[in-house]
Amino acid sequence: MTESVRDQLHAQITGALKGAAFPITKPEDLIAAFPMGAETTCQVGDVKMTAGEAGTLLNAGDFPFTSPESVADTILSRAGL
Repeated sequence: MTESVRDQLHAQITGALKGAAFPITKPEDLIAAFPMGAETTCQVGDVKMTAGEAGTLLNAGDFPFTSPESVADTILSRAGL
């Protein structure tokens, strides 16, 4: 059984943020936490998203984030995945 697109993207996002210092309290700090900043790209098949694009799905009420998993969960939920 193959992993779903959502599961694969979740793993990519959490992997990209594994070295970040949490909690992250501001959008700018979240983008900066990705290895290549806003240009960090996660892709599974035809589904592709940069950290900059993902950041547009978030709002001030989402912060602070306390773990890579919470960032991935919120982004993917907002993206409808």
